[in-house]
Amino acid sequence: MAAAERLYAEHGLSNVSNRQIGEAAGQGNNTAVSYHFGSRATLVRAIMSRHGDAIDVIRTRYVEAAGDSPDLRDWVRCFMRPVTEHNAALGVPSWHARFSVQVMTDPLMRVLVADESLTRDSLRRTLQGLGRCLHDIVPPEARKGRADMARHLIVHTCAEREYALAEDPAEAGSSWERTADALEDALVGLLAAPTTRR
Repeated sequence: MAAAERLYAEHGLSNVSNRQIGEAAGQGNNTAVSYHFGSRATLVRAIMSRHGDAIDVIRTRYVEAAGDSPDLRDWVRCFMRPVTEHNAALGVPSWHARFSVQVMTDPLMRVLVADESLTRDSLRRTLQGLGRCLHDIVPPEARKGRADMARHLIVHTCAEREYALAEDPAEAGSSWERTADALEDALVGLLAAPTTRR
């Protein structure tokens, strides 16, 4: 799984064969990936699920701290800080954020991963908290588009940070914390911005 994640992050989902993954993992058997996972989709889902489990533990802590908060910023923290904290814990170099970009820009894989993530209680509670905060300030038709923009912002910003750290590991220190602060501010502004009246 680690070899697949790295190769997918570096080259894209469609540019990596199961044979290449097996070789990178030191497997002499060319069919090792197919034997253990069956399909590329199953392998990708397993990698994302492993990271999702770790993120879920962190998000549960944030959700419990937020309680019934009416503050949008608290729920934005629940939404994105578990991702940045998890990425920081992976060390340098890591490939999860760049791998996530590959997955989230692939229509089939994105649906598979999204369906699985929505079964997690901490994410459902976070989305409910965000919905309550935005209910009276953003029309329903605008919320979906903003949610999509928020997801893109998190995924791509994290991938850019991960790439920058891989290029210059000396920057690692508080880099993820600064990234999280900037994302939090941007997401609060994005989600609560006034809507254009036509």
